Amino acid sequence: MRVNFVLSEVATGLRRNLTMTVAMILTTAISLGLMGTGLLIAGMISDMKEIYYDKVQVSIFLAEDVTDEQRADIESRLTESPEVKAYLYESKEEAYERFQQQFSQQPELVENTPPDALPESFRVEMVNPERYEVIAAEFPSGQNGVDQVRDEGDFLDRLFSLLNGARNATIAVAVVQALAALLLISNTIQLAAFNRRNETNIMRLVGASRWYTQLPFILEAALAGLIGALLAIGGLILTKVLFVDRTLAGPIKAGIIPPVDWGEIAFISPIIAAAGVGLAGTAAYVTLRLYVRL
Repeated sequence: MRVNFVLSEVATGLRRNLTMTVAMILTTAISLGLMGTGLLIAGMISDMKEIYYDKVQVSIFLAEDVTDEQRADIESRLTESPEVKAYLYESKEEAYERFQQQFSQQPELVENTPPDALPESFRVEMVNPERYEVIAAEFPSGQNGVDQVRDEGDFLDRLFSLLNGARNATIAVAVVQALAALLLISNTIQLAAFNRRNETNIMRLVGASRWYTQLPFILEAALAGLIGALLAIGGLILTKVLFVDRTLAGPIKAGIIPPVDWGEIAFISPIIAAAGVGLAGTAAYVTLRLYVRL
């Protein structure tokens, strides 16, 4: 098999259908970029679950008029409760200091929040986080200096449900884009084969195998898929540098959300590249076998 001839045919095919090739590359890049984003979101959700679910707490917020005796009584009952693994008292000043650290990247919000706006509280770590009702019943809201009892696990469940929905929506859009890319690849290959039908017919008449005449078209699609994958990887890198590392620097530094490491992008990059080349090459091969006679 003459490698130079096959490569020249690939280059010729890409030049002849330049606009459709560019459209195919861009559509592939968008679908693969969304797929990579979905994988990164899935990784972030997994890391966030490890961060938060291991630290699930029940927050007992104290009333404004809580007395020293009531505060001491709450602390005593927490110490004696077999349901409590550990607890931490947080004063108003400490709550405000933590608030300033978490929202350091939003100075307007910090400036508009007075220091006494956040209540003092007990952060309770449960032996079994699912037995939140026990603590809620032992410290009823509105009684004995307790303003309200809040289960952070319930909030986390809603938060992760929202994040999972965003991940699923991203992947769903990626699938739709991938289908559009496959259809575009199929149409491009059919058009390219039709434009070069005289050349391929002559090659078949002089003894060239069907595989030999199909290979340039498959390589065209695979090359376009590879370029689309490289664009998708470049988009993920730019997103990390310009958005994640800058816009989300505050929440990441405060430990609210996990960072996106370069290792994660390096891990999914070969997956994206393999998906781009594999799907494009497979679509081209199936199209040639089913719709084109070479």
